[in-house]
Amino acid sequence: MINPMESSIDFPDPRNTLADGLLVIGGGLDAPTLYAAYSRGIFPWPQVGLPMLWFSPESRRVLFFKDFHVPESLRRHRNKHPQIEYRINQNFSKVMTECAQQTRPGQVGTWISEEMVLAYTKFFEEGYALCVEVWEGTELIGGIYGVLVGGVFSGESMFYKTPNASKLAFWRLIEILQKMGHEWIDVQMVTPVVASFGGKYIAREEYLKMLRDRQSQK
Repeated sequence: MINPMESSIDFPDPRNTLADGLLVIGGGLDAPTLYAAYSRGIFPWPQVGLPMLWFSPESRRVLFFKDFHVPESLRRHRNKHPQIEYRINQNFSKVMTECAQQTRPGQVGTWISEEMVLAYTKFFEEGYALCVEVWEGTELIGGIYGVLVGGVFSGESMFYKTPNASKLAFWRLIEILQKMGHEWIDVQMVTPVVASFGGKYIAREEYLKMLRDRQSQK
């Protein structure tokens, strides 16, 4: 059991941020610190050559499952590929590594460093992270991972090797979270993929209230 009191950072009020939602500089990626951060609506976003940066943005990106919409083209794609298999938590570190290697338009390099992979894999082993894998035969063609703390899932990153594989992973993740009793997901950034499913921005204050409400239910 993780003790958040052992966090390497005594996180301040997540509303007391600098520009772009930057809250804290420094600290480590150990499990107690990650737990303390996510339970307060804070997440790390490392930058090369800098100490660890922790953020609590003014606008938060979420997807309410009542607004969840699957594009018809994706429904047809899944129906046409019944051989595709979905696995949960079978190879967490592999999914993270593939996400780190994913080429993204307008982005040079990746924020998912080897340190991040090691830290989040440890967090996963402690029971506070989850991944969905998309397999076609013996090939891992897509996946998504994120953090599950205090009854709130925060999506971190996804990847694909064949068209629509990351979208299928995201869709399957939503199905799993719905069965677990979740009503929304923190997606942090509304990418075109997430927007196609219905993700939108909400104010930080609203997000923090939703976070507290969800934690009170656990």
